[in-house]
Amino acid sequence: MAPAPMSDPDPIELDDLVGPGTRLLFVGINPSMRSVADGAPFSSPSNRFWPALQRAGIVAPSIRPSPELSPADRREVIDRGIGITSLVRRATPSIADLSRDELRDAREGLAERVEGIAPVVVAILGVTGFRIAFRQPTAGLGPQPSPFGGSRLWVVPNPSGRNRSASLDALSEAYAAAAVAAGVELLRVAGA
Repeated sequence: MAPAPMSDPDPIELDDLVGPGTRLLFVGINPSMRSVADGAPFSSPSNRFWPALQRAGIVAPSIRPSPELSPADRREVIDRGIGITSLVRRATPSIADLSRDELRDAREGLAERVEGIAPVVVAILGVTGFRIAFRQPTAGLGPQPSPFGGSRLWVVPNPSGRNRSASLDALSEAYAAAAVAAGVELLRVAGA
C-alpha cells in the first residue's frame, strides 16, 4: 500500500503593510521569496519600487527596505497614507510560477481586502498581471474606468528589476499621479 501523499505546506506569505488611514494602496502581483525572508515588501535591491516612491516624493529618501523595513520606516509609510498588499498572497521564486487561473481567482480576495481597507485609490503594479486577473486584455496604464472594491482603480508600471520597459523616472511619475489622485501630499525631493 502506497503511503498517503503529503499535503502541501502552508503557502509562504508576506503580511500587508496597511493602516487605518490608507489612502493609496499599492498592489503587487505577488511577493518574492526575498521579500518574505526579509519581512519587507519589494526588498530586493534590483526592485525599483522604493526608489520610485522616494523619487516621486511619496516616501522619504531615508526609508530602507532591505534587509528589513524598520518599525520607524513602517510607521512612516502608514502615516503617509500608503499601504502595500499583493494580488496573490503566496510568495514564489518568479511570477512565472503563477497560473492565469490563480491570478484570476485572487481578484475576489483582493476585492474583499480593498473593501476592508477602503483606500481612495488602488494602484495595481503591472499591466500584464492586471489584464489577466481582471480579464481586461486591452487595459492600459493609468486610471481605469470602473472602480474596484469601492476605490478608484489605477494600473501603474511593474517595478521589478526584470521589467525594464519603464524607466525609474516613468515609474515615479506614474506612482506620483496615483498618489495625487488619492490625496497623498508629495514630499519635496532634493534635486527635483
